[in-house]
Amino acid sequence: MDARTIHTPVYVVDEDKLRRNLEVLAALEERTGCRVLLAQKAFAMYALYPLIGRYLCGTAASGLFEARLGKEEMGKENHVFSPAYSDEEFDELARICDHIVFNSFSQLERFGARRGNASVGMRVNPECSTQSHAIYDPCAPGSRLGVRARDFRADLAGELDGLHMHTLCEQDSDALEVTVAALEEKFGEYLPRMKWLNLGGGHHITRRGYDVARLERIIGRLQDRYGVTVYLEPGEAVALDAGELWTTVMEIVEADMPVAILDASAACHMPDVLEMPYRPPLEGSGQAGEKAYTFRLASRTCLAGDVVGEYSFDRPLAVGDRLRFGDMAIYTMVKNNTFNGMPLPAIALRRGGEVRVIRTFGYEDFKGRLS
Repeated sequence: MDARTIHTPVYVVDEDKLRRNLEVLAALEERTGCRVLLAQKAFAMYALYPLIGRYLCGTAASGLFEARLGKEEMGKENHVFSPAYSDEEFDELARICDHIVFNSFSQLERFGARRGNASVGMRVNPECSTQSHAIYDPCAPGSRLGVRARDFRADLAGELDGLHMHTLCEQDSDALEVTVAALEEKFGEYLPRMKWLNLGGGHHITRRGYDVARLERIIGRLQDRYGVTVYLEPGEAVALDAGELWTTVMEIVEADMPVAILDASAACHMPDVLEMPYRPPLEGSGQAGEKAYTFRLASRTCLAGDVVGEYSFDRPLAVGDRLRFGDMAIYTMVKNNTFNGMPLPAIALRRGGEVRVIRTFGYEDFKGRLS
């Protein structure tokens, strides 16, 4: 399709950019023997699972629906972690998952006998914070995620095949090195008894400048010292910088600063913009005041704070202008919503020079979530 005729808003994922990320991750697997999984909580565009499955070992899920998606659409290793499992869901999880990670020993005692053929692990909390985003810090005081060393049940360690930790968010391998040291200090006595160690996600492996050599040294030392298979569960690294959100300027409102009203929404279509907060890159723009004309970019929802940010341009924006926000493959499609009855963006795939819309959404998608 002619990109100029595609209706907005639309997520556009670039297959070539995604493939480049996958090649980096596959090379890491090849050099170290570790196993890399797609964390579906960040990116779950299952039309691309056959491609991703040619490079990675499988999927990681946060519950039954993601586990089913990974099983149905990729069909490779299928891992699941949840802070709590329900009686109604657990037996199905045991049938379709290869690894089940518990968040507490009470959950292990409740469900462990129903594991089937699944390998069982325990999430641990090394109580080592290396980031500034409290909302995404599993090691923050009062965290519900992972067993602390003082609460670890040594008498039940023999029931486990592995340990799992996830403490990072968009970080380099120096943060992982610090956290692994804390893990070994607090839980090292149990590691020789384990078959695998899952280091979770938050590793920005495919970001320019990431210290891959340090990551490889960490993986190699853990595998050599403890005889474990090391797993990684990146989500962002799989689709980092591989997608855009295209939007159209619907109106210009004159205020203290001119405001461009978009047909896309931060609250509905890119929630991390408000949650982190996060300022997505925008093609052809600069920081506020950097270029001649500065605009506040906002949505047509009724939420006063539904603002993407302030950007500057070489010329004034006008109704009908197309804008392209970058790095919009991750934590967008998986988190979007229909607040205010906002339409969900279509999903498109760019392959070479061609952009093809592969899914559209309409009123029934909004109505179907309600009753």
